[in-house]
Amino acid sequence: MSLRVLLVGARGRMGQAIIAAAPAAGAVIAAACDQGDTPADHLANCDVVIDFSFQAATAPLAVLCANAGKPLVIGTTGHSDADRATIRAQAATIPIVWAGNYSVGVNLLNALTRLAASVLGDSYDPEVVELHHRLKKDSPSGTAERLVDVIREVRGLTREQEKHGRQGLVGERPTAEIGVHAVRGGDIVGEHTVYFCGLGERVELTHRATDRRIFAQGALRAAVWVVGRKPQVYGMEEVLGLDRLGRIETN
Repeated sequence: MSLRVLLVGARGRMGQAIIAAAPAAGAVIAAACDQGDTPADHLANCDVVIDFSFQAATAPLAVLCANAGKPLVIGTTGHSDADRATIRAQAATIPIVWAGNYSVGVNLLNALTRLAASVLGDSYDPEVVELHHRLKKDSPSGTAERLVDVIREVRGLTREQEKHGRQGLVGERPTAEIGVHAVRGGDIVGEHTVYFCGLGERVELTHRATDRRIFAQGALRAAVWVVGRKPQVYGMEEVLGLDRLGRIETN
């Protein structure tokens, strides 16, 4: 039996890509909602909800899903702290897959970044650079935020030690800092590079997306995976089994 999906944000670029990719993933779009539609009217007839609408709509949708006992896959980014707290609270009731990027390759990049940050240590300066199309509204991207989170977790840094762009006489770069930079232009689907800059060598980890189908396929893979899981927040690392990589002990 095909997985029945309630798709929220159906008229957007990602929504259309998910609709096109659903049959190959063994899923059927039971209902497709967008602005002006009421997702609550369709929850009873779905197995899982995929949200690629806009950030302000995600927290109320998460509450609806929790009340209905429906798993949720979140593809929106740029949420406020209050919305993040509301969404996470619903994970006490339902399983939620929440990722800034559903590409298999990007999530491998996350795992490799964790491994590199662990192996290379504090003497290598981390910088994250992301490129997207001119129409993208949030900055940095959710994918870049996740990469920064990974480095912060490994290095034991705080959000106050992130440096978003540099201008003027900023002084020497401190060791305990993560540089974050965003480029916007044209029709770039998405590109992310993590630099670890040492003395005498530099390590670069890069992922380039050329087709949005990779994100749709990943979101549908997450939707199939999350049904029946215990209530909590999962990332694509768990969906792909990558959460076991890069967690090494270093001296």
